[in-house]
Amino acid sequence: MGVALGLCPRDKLFRGYIDLEIQLREFERCRILYEKYLEFGPENCVTWIRFAELETVLGDLDRARAIYELAVNQQRLDMPEVLWKSFIDFETLQGETERARKLYERLLERTNHFKVWMSYAQFETTSGEEGIDCISVARRVFERGNEALRRSGTPEEREGILQAWYRFEEENGNEDTKNKVKNMLPKRIKKRVPYASESGRDKGWEEKIDYIFPEDDAARPNLKLLETAKAWKKRKLEETNEET
Repeated sequence: MGVALGLCPRDKLFRGYIDLEIQLREFERCRILYEKYLEFGPENCVTWIRFAELETVLGDLDRARAIYELAVNQQRLDMPEVLWKSFIDFETLQGETERARKLYERLLERTNHFKVWMSYAQFETTSGEEGIDCISVARRVFERGNEALRRSGTPEEREGILQAWYRFEEENGNEDTKNKVKNMLPKRIKKRVPYASESGRDKGWEEKIDYIFPEDDAARPNLKLLETAKAWKKRKLEETNEET
């Protein structure tokens, strides 16, 4: 099999060879194989994770942590979100809450995805650190996430973090905190906009949703217009009912 790896280093061969050495309890050989495997495919997040998990099972936590560090610093990764989650879960399972928290902060320097903010807030909610108000810390994460997505996220992502924050307040907050977030939820406005294909042959109308966030200064005139339109529609409906 070693000759086969040299001639044709495929994933299936590496995995088969590693599984065999694990059964034989030849863990040092497993390490060598994982290192060769990662030379062949350094972007493969699953391989990095399995290597770190092997060291964790063997009780060498420092080595496992070093493997994760090498992994997240690779220039190209096929599933970075899976790798970062595994690293964070590793530190959490070891009771290293502060290390896990720092990993979230490092991850947020690389991505502003609303699911990372949601995961971070959930982590803080359940961290159970002595002397720490977990709910207040988690709420602060939601506040930061909303502000970050207000600056650079999509409306859909921002709505996602606000919806998650509202559910959080329903479970952990009071009427004041719940109503505060409820009043931050966006209004959805459906509108029809024209579209045309690249060739210009296909033309028509498509439905688009605009999000209006009450806390945005720029949204206030639009909200006022929306409220006026709703009031006018209600008034016309009442007038029609009176006539009939």
